[in-house]
Amino acid sequence: MQPITQKAMAPDIIKKVDDAGVIAVLVIDEVKHAMPVAKALLAGGVSAIELTLRTPVAWEAAKAIKDELPEITLGFGTVLTVEQVFNAAKVGADFAVAPGCNPRVIAAAQDCGLSFAPGVVTPTDIEMALEQGCRVLKYFPAETSGGMMHLTNMVAPYNYLNLKFIPLGGLNINNAANYIKSPLITAIGGSWIAKQEFIKGEQWTTITQNAKEISQLIRNIRSNKKD
Repeated sequence: MQPITQKAMAPDIIKKVDDAGVIAVLVIDEVKHAMPVAKALLAGGVSAIELTLRTPVAWEAAKAIKDELPEITLGFGTVLTVEQVFNAAKVGADFAVAPGCNPRVIAAAQDCGLSFAPGVVTPTDIEMALEQGCRVLKYFPAETSGGMMHLTNMVAPYNYLNLKFIPLGGLNINNAANYIKSPLITAIGGSWIAKQEFIKGEQWTTITQNAKEISQLIRNIRSNKKD
């Protein structure tokens, strides 16, 4: 069998996501909060963000972050339509992710050069993604689907393909290590670092502290792997 080539996510973006180790999932309700929350995350060592398309200001918030903080690896989440893919590319997003695996959306991302990770939770999902040339996949919803045990068993037949996963859904500082330790994981994603209520309440210190905590955990685990 010919090796599966990665067409859906650029190598430089894969490296940025892997180096980050964690992606902060954000719901921003007001554009004025875009820069403060991004700076709070950076101060805590988190350099990758997923802005969910659940509020009308997400596009404007993303543009503000891209213009002022180019060191942020910025992606969009809950990308469900071809139009959203094109808009994400136009804004200059580094990547996008989806909760499911829609071949039309994946194809649109490839057409406009937007790195894309579709969502998978079953072997059928994985094979649909592989058919589209995807090798970095979003595992969603992670915890309620069986966590790392489910992912490890599900991926076993595909291990020779060197797939990598970004788990989201139910992750927090208490269970993050279960995922970070696995060679299947390139980065974890979670909203607990900068909850919507924290952003609305302008709790930047809390967000920075949460970012520092997960960043330190990732460093410790990765350091132990090298020893």
